[in-house]
Amino acid sequence: MKVLVVGGGGREHAIVWKVAQSPKVEKIYCAPGNAGIAELAECVPIGAMEFDKLTAFAREKKIDLTIVGMDDPLVGGIVDAFEAEGLRVFGPRKNAAILEGSKAFSKNLMKKYNIPTASYETFTSPKDAIAYLEKNQKYPIVLKADGLALGKGVLICNNLQEAKDGVKELMVDKKFGHAGDELVIEEFMTGREVSVLSYVDGNIVKIMASAQDHKRAKDGDQGLNTGGMGNFSPTPFYTKDVDDFCQKYIFQPTVDAMKAEGRPFKGIIFFGLMLTDDGPKVLEYNARFGDPEAQVVLPRMKNDIIDVIEACIDGTLDQIDLQFRDDACVTVVLASDGYPVSYEKGFPIHGLENFKNKPGYYVFHAGTKFNDKGEIVTNGGRVLNVTALGKDLKEARANAYKAVDWIDFQNKYYRHDIGHAIDEFKG
Repeated sequence: MKVLVVGGGGREHAIVWKVAQSPKVEKIYCAPGNAGIAELAECVPIGAMEFDKLTAFAREKKIDLTIVGMDDPLVGGIVDAFEAEGLRVFGPRKNAAILEGSKAFSKNLMKKYNIPTASYETFTSPKDAIAYLEKNQKYPIVLKADGLALGKGVLICNNLQEAKDGVKELMVDKKFGHAGDELVIEEFMTGREVSVLSYVDGNIVKIMASAQDHKRAKDGDQGLNTGGMGNFSPTPFYTKDVDDFCQKYIFQPTVDAMKAEGRPFKGIIFFGLMLTDDGPKVLEYNARFGDPEAQVVLPRMKNDIIDVIEACIDGTLDQIDLQFRDDACVTVVLASDGYPVSYEKGFPIHGLENFKNKPGYYVFHAGTKFNDKGEIVTNGGRVLNVTALGKDLKEARANAYKAVDWIDFQNKYYRHDIGHAIDEFKG
């Protein structure tokens, strides 16, 4: 098979790495890819939103399967564009990717089908949103831009003034463009946040291993929200009881709801959950692999990813015995100092060769490229995902932090406390 992966970050590197293990695959292309992906795939200089160029490339190269890693092209309708050309592609169609593309849609879906989530209201007028906030007596409160905002369009406001400033930032100043045309205001939930990725074939859902993210930029969960500074899998807080509840009231009901709405979902659903005192509730849905969740879940997956993806496309997921290793996995993001606000790029990266021939240690490239001299240099806020397996979470964490020291570049920055929640787990 010839496979095309669309995207160029750490998540796509993990997908390409997993695809490369399939005996069915003879050639991998990645558009646009990065310097790390280039070891495993032929990188093609086509942007993820250039649907015409991507479909033309897939036709020209006789691509057998295209896997879309990123949210923007999915929400924009890349799957529809490929299907219109008779090309085989993995991911939800545009009318199903709205599950991630519109927070108002997903909240309304949950309300209609009694899927547990935070109480909320939606607004298209800044004036109406502020009037609602002025009547609200309960803080903190959460403001969410309706559309895609690189994982950053969520504000937790501790008082009325912060909330008013947030409405201005999202709806008036349009910090995230049209993502702020509609605003969701919801109750602030407290509890442990966990992520569960799943494969969906339009009818049924099969859950992958659980994971837990670290969104804040600095140690101690301080600083600004980011795309994710590290992750671990499995999370001990996702217990058998939690899983039983979610299977019954969240996972399958979501797939059934989308089907009932005439929007059958095929692809990956990422369930962002809050484990509250009242039970698990949905924080958000994503319509693709998480980043960096993919980087800790895929190294633990035993199956050939091509088999699973084809079953999702063909509606035969019930025939797949999805299995994960007992090992734990931890990833630590090496970022550019100053991320997520401003940072310099173009610094040579040293030490990548230290990962060669070391089973259980991986480095997935998030923001890298080749410079004019052919050196691998930094090319983003999140640069690398240093990832390691271990017999349990503590060993995996120790291994990941050991491997962090194998790599160096100017302005290297990372959190020192990824997996700190592991130590709090009482069982």
